Amino acid sequence: MCTTACASALSEVSDLIVIPARYGSTRLPGKPLHPIAGRKLLERVAAIAVAAARRLGDADVLVATDDERILLAARELGLEAVMTASQISSGSGRALAALRATGRSAELVVNLQGDAPFTAPEHIVEIVRTARSSTADVTTPVVQLDWARLDALIAHKQTTPASGTTCIRDGAGRAVWFSKAVLPFMRKPAELRAAGPLSPVLQHIGLYCYRTPALEAFEAAPQSEYERLEGLEQLRLIELGLDIRAVIVPPARITMSGVDSPADVERAERLIGEHGDPFVDWRS
Repeated sequence: MCTTACASALSEVSDLIVIPARYGSTRLPGKPLHPIAGRKLLERVAAIAVAAARRLGDADVLVATDDERILLAARELGLEAVMTASQISSGSGRALAALRATGRSAELVVNLQGDAPFTAPEHIVEIVRTARSSTADVTTPVVQLDWARLDALIAHKQTTPASGTTCIRDGAGRAVWFSKAVLPFMRKPAELRAAGPLSPVLQHIGLYCYRTPALEAFEAAPQSEYERLEGLEQLRLIELGLDIRAVIVPPARITMSGVDSPADVERAERLIGEHGDPFVDWRS
C-alpha cells in the first residue's frame, strides 16, 4: 500500500494491485462512494487490496478513477490514486491507464474489481504467487463447486441465465475455456455425486493478475468473436493465444457478484448481517 506520505512517487516494486473505481453507474451513480453497512464501497475493496499487499510483501495498491470526488475519498483513506479517462469502459483498461499514469513499470498488475467488496484477499495472494512462480501471461481464480453450490448455481440460472461463469482447464491448470453455460456437461451425474463431495465444475471469479505485456496485448486487440457471443472479455485472452492459469482457491467467506444496484446494496448488507462483517481496518 502507498499512503499519502508517499503519494508523490510509488515505490519501485514488481507488482501493483489496481482498484478501478469509476463514478458513472446507471443503476447506482457514484457507487464507489456508496455506503454498505457504514463503510464506503471503495473503503471495503481497499481493505481487501491492502490485506493482500501486506501478505505479498512487495506490492502496492493504486486506485484508478475518473472523478475528483473518488480521488479525494481515496486519498483521505491514505491511498494512492490517479485520474484516468472517463471514456475507458473496462476495468482492465483503467488498470493499464493507471499504470501508465504513474510513469512506472510493473511486472504484474492485478485488476481488483472496485465493486466486489467480498473478494477474499487470499485469492489475490494465490494468483500473484502463481504468476510469480510460473510463466503464465494471466492468472485468475476458480472455485471447485461442491454439489450444493452447483445446484444453487443451476437454480439461479433458471431465472438469470447469464449469471455465473464456469471454466474448463487442462491438467497443467491452463484455462481452456470460459462460459456462461455450466461446463462440463455430465452424462452420468448420479455416479459423480456418489463418488465424492466435489463436482467437476469450476466457477470463475472475476479477478485477474496480468503480466504487463499481456495486459497491453489484451487492450490493444479488438473484441473477439466468442467474447462478443458470450459477453466474456476473458475469451479474448484465449483467442489471443495467451497462457491463462486457472488457480483453484477455496470459496470466499461471503459469495456475491458485484454491487451494481440498490438491491445489491441491500443484499450485501443482509449477507454481512448473516455471516459477519469481513472488513478489517488497515489503519488501526
